[in-house]
Amino acid sequence: MIDDKDQMPEPANDAAPVDDGLDIPAGPDQELAAARQEAAQLKDQLLRALAEAENVRRRAQREREDAAKYAITNFARDVLQVSDNLHRALEAIPAAALAADEALRNLHEGVSATERQLDAALERQQVKRIWPMGEKFDANLHQAMFEVQTAEQAPGTVVQVMQAGYLIHDRLLRPALVAVAKQPAGDGPPAGTGKVDTIA
Repeated sequence: MIDDKDQMPEPANDAAPVDDGLDIPAGPDQELAAARQEAAQLKDQLLRALAEAENVRRRAQREREDAAKYAITNFARDVLQVSDNLHRALEAIPAAALAADEALRNLHEGVSATERQLDAALERQQVKRIWPMGEKFDANLHQAMFEVQTAEQAPGTVVQVMQAGYLIHDRLLRPALVAVAKQPAGDGPPAGTGKVDTIA
């Protein structure tokens, strides 16, 4: 005789639920949390986009301002050569010749007036002359051409200016070409002889 228990299968209590393809709606709390998370992400993206747009606007404004401030840079460099030549012409006339020759004195005055007018025009365009005689050497503004051994000036002092430098607004247009004082060597010439050492 066959036992009924052996023929009848026992019901499965741990069977996996059957996927019927229907989405079970999330609860209101889950939907609210998801909406808040999405809103936070969108807000973050918006803030980043606004910050980037502001950075682009500021950069463009700065570039426009720089273009306006420094637009005459190349022209100013060319004009500086004219200023240099006027200055050299005035320096080349000996004082004794000026005292003896009235026509030469009048010419000197005319060239001096022209140089002053040119300097004033450059100043109006924010092109400022650097003439650092007697000042401390500054590698940001000056270019040392040679050193002069002397005890009359502190080492590092500009003792001669060969060519004026210029700034345009706050930017260096051209460095001043200078000679710089150097402490005399112990076995060198006496103080004040002005021995020149060329900078390599």
